[in-house]
Amino acid sequence: MHKDDKERLVTELTERLKSSQTLIVADYRGLTNAEIDALRGKLLEEGARFSVVKNTLTRRAAEAAGADALLALLEGPTAIAFLESGGDPAAVAKALADTAKTTRVLAIKGGLLEGRPMSAEEVDALAKLPPADVVRAQLLGAITGPLTTLVALFNAPLQNLVGLIDARIEQLQAEGDTSAAEAEAPAPAEEPEAEAPSSAEEPEAEAPAEAEPVTNEETTPEEDAETSEPASEEE
Repeated sequence: MHKDDKERLVTELTERLKSSQTLIVADYRGLTNAEIDALRGKLLEEGARFSVVKNTLTRRAAEAAGADALLALLEGPTAIAFLESGGDPAAVAKALADTAKTTRVLAIKGGLLEGRPMSAEEVDALAKLPPADVVRAQLLGAITGPLTTLVALFNAPLQNLVGLIDARIEQLQAEGDTSAAEAEAPAPAEEPEAEAPSSAEEPEAEAPAEAEPVTNEETTPEEDAETSEPASEEE
Protein backbone atom coordinates (compact mmCIF):
# COMPACT_ATOMS: atom_id res chain seq x y z
CA MET A 1 0.00 0.00 0.00
CA HIS A 2 1.39 3.38 -0.97
CA LYS A 3 2.05 6.02 1.62
CA ASP A 4 -0.66 8.30 0.26
CA ASP A 5 -3.21 5.48 0.46
CA LYS A 6 -2.17 4.78 4.05
CA GLU A 7 -2.58 8.44 5.00
CA ARG A 8 -5.98 8.56 3.35
CA LEU A 9 -7.08 5.41 5.22
CA VAL A 10 -5.86 6.78 8.56
CA THR A 11 -7.78 9.99 7.95
CA GLU A 12 -10.96 8.06 7.16
CA LEU A 13 -10.57 5.86 10.27
CA THR A 14 -9.95 8.92 12.41
CA GLU A 15 -13.16 10.59 11.23
CA ARG A 16 -15.13 7.38 11.69
CA LEU A 17 -13.84 6.93 15.25
CA LYS A 18 -14.78 10.51 16.08
CA SER A 19 -18.32 10.11 14.73
CA SER A 20 -18.93 6.58 16.11
CA GLN A 21 -19.04 6.51 19.89
CA THR A 22 -20.23 2.89 19.84
CA LEU A 23 -18.28 0.10 18.12
CA ILE A 24 -17.51 -3.59 18.57
CA VAL A 25 -14.14 -5.16 17.81
CA ALA A 26 -13.81 -8.79 16.70
CA ASP A 27 -11.10 -11.20 15.54
CA TYR A 28 -12.22 -12.36 12.11
CA ARG A 29 -9.39 -14.85 11.59
CA GLY A 30 -10.70 -18.01 9.92
CA LEU A 31 -13.79 -16.48 8.28
CA THR A 32 -14.18 -16.98 4.56
CA ASN A 33 -14.83 -14.08 2.22
CA ALA A 34 -18.40 -15.30 1.78
CA GLU A 35 -18.97 -15.37 5.52
CA ILE A 36 -17.49 -11.87 5.91
CA ASP A 37 -19.75 -10.55 3.15
CA ALA A 38 -22.82 -12.18 4.74
CA LEU A 39 -21.95 -10.69 8.14
CA ARG A 40 -21.30 -7.29 6.57
CA GLY A 41 -24.75 -7.27 4.93
CA LYS A 42 -26.48 -8.33 8.15
CA LEU A 43 -24.75 -5.58 10.13
CA LEU A 44 -25.75 -2.98 7.53
CA GLU A 45 -29.39 -3.86 8.19
CA GLU A 46 -28.84 -3.09 11.89
CA GLY A 47 -27.10 0.24 11.22
CA ALA A 48 -23.41 -0.71 11.41
CA ARG A 49 -20.49 -0.85 8.97
CA PHE A 50 -18.10 -3.82 9.26
CA SER A 51 -14.53 -2.99 8.25
CA VAL A 52 -11.38 -5.11 8.26
CA VAL A 53 -8.49 -2.87 9.33
CA LYS A 54 -4.75 -3.09 9.92
CA ASN A 55 -3.74 -2.63 13.53
CA THR A 56 -0.87 -0.27 12.75
CA LEU A 57 -3.10 2.14 10.87
CA THR A 58 -5.94 1.78 13.39
CA ARG A 59 -3.60 2.65 16.26
CA ARG A 60 -2.61 5.85 14.52
CA ALA A 61 -6.25 6.72 13.90
CA ALA A 62 -7.24 5.89 17.51
CA GLU A 63 -4.50 8.13 18.87
CA ALA A 64 -5.53 10.96 16.54
CA ALA A 65 -9.20 10.57 17.51
CA GLY A 66 -8.50 10.33 21.24
CA ALA A 67 -9.94 6.78 21.45
CA ASP A 68 -7.23 5.42 23.72
CA ALA A 69 -9.54 2.70 25.12
CA LEU A 70 -9.50 1.07 21.68
CA LEU A 71 -5.72 0.54 21.69
CA ALA A 72 -5.89 -2.43 24.10
CA LEU A 73 -8.19 -4.32 21.69
CA LEU A 74 -5.90 -4.05 18.67
CA GLU A 75 -4.18 -7.44 18.95
CA GLY A 76 -4.29 -9.99 16.15
CA PRO A 77 -6.44 -9.72 12.99
CA THR A 78 -9.03 -7.06 13.68
CA ALA A 79 -12.39 -6.12 12.25
CA ILE A 80 -14.54 -3.31 13.65
CA ALA A 81 -18.33 -2.84 13.48
CA PHE A 82 -18.88 0.93 13.53
CA LEU A 83 -22.40 1.93 14.62
CA GLU A 84 -23.90 4.74 12.60
CA SER A 85 -26.53 7.22 13.75
CA GLY A 86 -29.75 5.37 14.49
CA GLY A 87 -28.04 1.97 14.77
CA ASP A 88 -29.15 -0.53 17.40
CA PRO A 89 -26.21 -1.61 19.61
CA ALA A 90 -28.06 -4.67 20.94
CA ALA A 91 -28.98 -5.85 17.45
CA VAL A 92 -25.40 -5.39 16.20
CA ALA A 93 -23.99 -7.27 19.20
CA LYS A 94 -26.51 -10.07 18.61
CA ALA A 95 -25.56 -10.38 14.93
CA LEU A 96 -21.88 -10.74 15.86
CA ALA A 97 -22.66 -13.18 18.68
CA ASP A 98 -24.81 -15.33 16.38
CA THR A 99 -22.02 -15.44 13.79
CA ALA A 100 -19.52 -16.40 16.47
CA LYS A 101 -21.76 -19.30 17.54
CA THR A 102 -22.51 -20.58 14.04
CA THR A 103 -19.01 -20.32 12.61
CA ARG A 104 -17.10 -21.01 15.84
CA VAL A 105 -14.39 -18.86 14.32
CA LEU A 106 -15.30 -15.23 14.95
CA ALA A 107 -14.19 -14.05 18.40
CA ILE A 108 -15.50 -10.86 20.00
CA LYS A 109 -12.78 -8.85 21.77
CA GLY A 110 -14.79 -5.98 23.24
CA GLY A 111 -15.74 -2.48 22.15
CA LEU A 112 -16.97 0.95 23.12
CA LEU A 113 -20.50 1.89 24.17
CA GLU A 114 -21.04 5.64 23.97
CA GLY A 115 -17.30 6.06 24.50
CA ARG A 116 -17.17 3.71 27.50
CA PRO A 117 -15.01 0.57 27.17
CA MET A 118 -16.83 -2.78 26.97
CA SER A 119 -15.35 -6.21 27.62
CA ALA A 120 -16.23 -9.29 25.57
CA GLU A 121 -18.56 -10.42 28.38
CA GLU A 122 -20.40 -7.07 28.32
CA VAL A 123 -20.84 -7.33 24.57
CA ASP A 124 -22.33 -10.80 25.06
CA ALA A 125 -24.72 -9.40 27.71
CA LEU A 126 -25.67 -6.57 25.33
CA ALA A 127 -26.48 -9.16 22.65
CA LYS A 128 -29.04 -10.78 24.99
CA LEU A 129 -31.04 -7.59 25.39
CA PRO A 130 -34.26 -7.21 23.37
CA PRO A 131 -34.16 -4.90 20.34
CA ALA A 132 -34.52 -1.16 20.87
CA ASP A 133 -38.11 -1.11 19.54
CA VAL A 134 -39.14 -3.79 22.04
CA VAL A 135 -37.42 -1.95 24.91
CA ARG A 136 -39.23 1.29 23.97
CA ALA A 137 -42.57 -0.54 23.86
CA GLN A 138 -41.93 -2.13 27.25
CA LEU A 139 -40.90 1.20 28.73
CA LEU A 140 -44.00 2.90 27.31
CA GLY A 141 -46.20 0.12 28.69
CA ALA A 142 -44.60 0.43 32.12
CA ILE A 143 -45.29 4.18 32.11
CA THR A 144 -48.82 4.15 30.72
CA GLY A 145 -49.94 0.95 32.45
CA PRO A 146 -50.48 2.47 35.93
CA LEU A 147 -52.17 5.52 34.38
CA THR A 148 -54.60 3.29 32.46
CA THR A 149 -55.38 1.34 35.63
CA LEU A 150 -55.93 4.56 37.56
CA VAL A 151 -58.33 5.91 34.93
CA ALA A 152 -60.26 2.62 34.98
CA LEU A 153 -60.58 2.81 38.77
CA PHE A 154 -62.06 6.29 38.50
CA ASN A 155 -64.41 5.43 35.63
CA ALA A 156 -65.83 2.21 37.09
CA PRO A 157 -67.66 3.76 40.11
CA LEU A 158 -69.02 6.55 37.91
CA GLN A 159 -70.37 4.10 35.37
CA ASN A 160 -71.96 2.02 38.14
CA LEU A 161 -73.56 5.11 39.64
CA VAL A 162 -75.03 6.18 36.30
CA GLY A 163 -76.42 2.68 35.78
CA LEU A 164 -78.09 2.69 39.20
CA ILE A 165 -79.65 6.10 38.57
CA ASP A 166 -81.02 5.01 35.18
CA ALA A 167 -82.46 1.81 36.67
CA ARG A 168 -84.14 3.75 39.48
CA ILE A 169 -85.69 6.23 37.02
CA GLU A 170 -87.07 3.37 34.92
CA GLN A 171 -88.52 1.73 38.04
CA LEU A 172 -90.25 4.94 39.10
CA GLN A 173 -91.65 5.51 35.63
CA ALA A 174 -93.01 1.95 35.58
CA GLU A 175 -94.80 2.60 38.90
CA GLY A 176 -96.32 5.82 37.59
CA ASP A 177 -94.27 7.99 39.92
CA THR A 178 -93.43 11.28 38.30
CA SER A 179 -91.42 12.55 41.20
CA ALA A 180 -88.22 11.89 39.28
CA ALA A 181 -89.37 14.14 36.45
CA GLU A 182 -90.49 16.79 38.90
CA ALA A 183 -87.19 16.58 40.66
CA GLU A 184 -85.42 17.25 37.39
CA ALA A 185 -87.64 20.30 36.64
CA PRO A 186 -86.31 23.53 38.08
CA ALA A 187 -88.15 24.69 41.19
CA PRO A 188 -90.22 27.89 40.72
CA ALA A 189 -88.70 30.98 42.10
CA GLU A 190 -90.14 31.94 45.47
CA GLU A 191 -92.05 35.19 45.59
CA PRO A 192 -90.61 37.67 48.00
CA GLU A 193 -92.67 38.08 51.15
CA ALA A 194 -94.43 41.40 51.65
CA GLU A 195 -92.77 43.43 54.29
CA ALA A 196 -94.86 44.21 57.34
CA PRO A 197 -95.33 47.92 57.82
CA SER A 198 -93.25 49.37 60.54
CA SER A 199 -94.79 50.80 63.66
CA ALA A 200 -94.01 54.31 62.45
CA GLU A 201 -96.14 53.81 59.32
CA GLU A 202 -99.16 52.22 61.04
CA PRO A 203 -102.34 54.37 60.60
CA GLU A 204 -103.57 56.05 63.74
CA ALA A 205 -106.74 54.51 65.17
CA GLU A 206 -109.76 56.85 65.05
CA ALA A 207 -110.73 58.22 68.42
CA PRO A 208 -114.19 56.99 69.61
CA ALA A 209 -117.03 59.51 69.41
CA GLU A 210 -117.54 61.38 72.62
CA ALA A 211 -120.57 60.23 74.53
CA GLU A 212 -123.10 62.88 75.49
CA PRO A 213 -122.83 63.90 79.15
CA VAL A 214 -125.38 62.38 81.37
CA THR A 215 -126.77 64.49 84.24
CA ASN A 216 -127.16 62.92 87.58
CA GLU A 217 -130.44 64.71 88.41
CA GLU A 218 -133.56 63.26 86.90
CA THR A 219 -136.81 65.23 86.74
CA THR A 220 -140.27 63.81 87.05
CA PRO A 221 -143.23 64.90 84.95
CA GLU A 222 -144.85 66.58 87.96
CA GLU A 223 -141.77 68.63 88.59
CA ASP A 224 -141.74 69.61 84.98
CA ALA A 225 -145.34 70.75 85.24
CA GLU A 226 -144.69 72.80 88.34
CA THR A 227 -141.79 74.50 86.79
CA SER A 228 -143.75 75.25 83.67
CA GLU A 229 -146.69 76.97 85.53
CA PRO A 230 -146.44 80.71 86.01
CA ALA A 231 -146.12 82.03 89.45
CA SER A 232 -149.51 82.95 91.14
CA GLU A 233 -150.46 86.61 91.40
CA GLU A 234 -150.63 88.07 94.80
CA GLU A 235 -154.11 88.82 95.94
